Amino acid sequence: MLFNFAWVLIGISLLVWSADRLTDGAAAIANNLGVPPFIVGLTIIAVGSSAPELFISTVAAIAGKPGLAIGNAIGSNIVNTSIVLPIAALISPLVICSNILRREMPLLLVFSALTAFFLYDLSLSRLEGFILVGLLILYIIWLIFSGFQNHNKDKLLTEMVGELPETMPTPHAIIWVIVGLIVLMLSSDLLVDGATNIARAMGISDTIIGLTIVAIGTSLPELAASIAGALKKEHEMVLGNIIGSNIFNLLGVLGIAGSITPIKNLDPEIMSRDIPTMLIVTVSMYLLAQGYGKRAHFGIRESIALLLVYLVYAVILFTDIV
Repeated sequence: MLFNFAWVLIGISLLVWSADRLTDGAAAIANNLGVPPFIVGLTIIAVGSSAPELFISTVAAIAGKPGLAIGNAIGSNIVNTSIVLPIAALISPLVICSNILRREMPLLLVFSALTAFFLYDLSLSRLEGFILVGLLILYIIWLIFSGFQNHNKDKLLTEMVGELPETMPTPHAIIWVIVGLIVLMLSSDLLVDGATNIARAMGISDTIIGLTIVAIGTSLPELAASIAGALKKEHEMVLGNIIGSNIFNLLGVLGIAGSITPIKNLDPEIMSRDIPTMLIVTVSMYLLAQGYGKRAHFGIRESIALLLVYLVYAVILFTDIV
């Protein structure tokens, strides 16, 4: 058991490290090719933060572990919204005034509801996976179009450009991309094996492990980025990072995993416990971040409310385990 926990911890550490290397290398290559910085921030950086979830869920789906694949994506969204966001807001209360964020949050609600609809029969077909991936492509195109319209006046884009990694020579960047991809694949396989063995040893489902240990581990990049953003008072960046990651988890992580191999025979608790929790925290974030004026405020009370939701969810998970 301890050996498997060690494998999981090593896998998570390598996942986070390799995702950073891949993102830095890809961003540098795009920058060297003359891609506008705000596009690099909206696409490569945003997608890179969800690379751990993508590789884990894809490897798990191929390995015939659908519960782990779905649990990781859904669990990461729950963790991002009810743990990562509140922690950042407790460090520095968030004041939100980005037009892009106000347009992205309703999209997250729509995509969350669509995911719930697709998973209602406890499966995700290849066609549904293709639909999710298609929506992701349209979403990225919309982001780029919005960026061209707002890049000189939207605070989110200004903060995002300021956080781009330092430039590096293209050959160096290519090496980091290759190393990042290789380590991502190897560490994903390591983490899936370790998580599966833990679930088997404890007599619990792969879904539970995906929702807890794996989801929290793969959300560490979002946590680190959000804490750094809160300390710098880059409020738009914090919420934008979480919303973008959650959308990519639903459309990209689930979509690509389902497109590669249809996902079937999910635990019934996915629809009775996990999807409802994801919808509750997503709707709560939307309502709390909307505010009543041009500048919405997300502070201590809102953070405590979301943390309490996760506490209740964790108690329910623990009750189901024992």
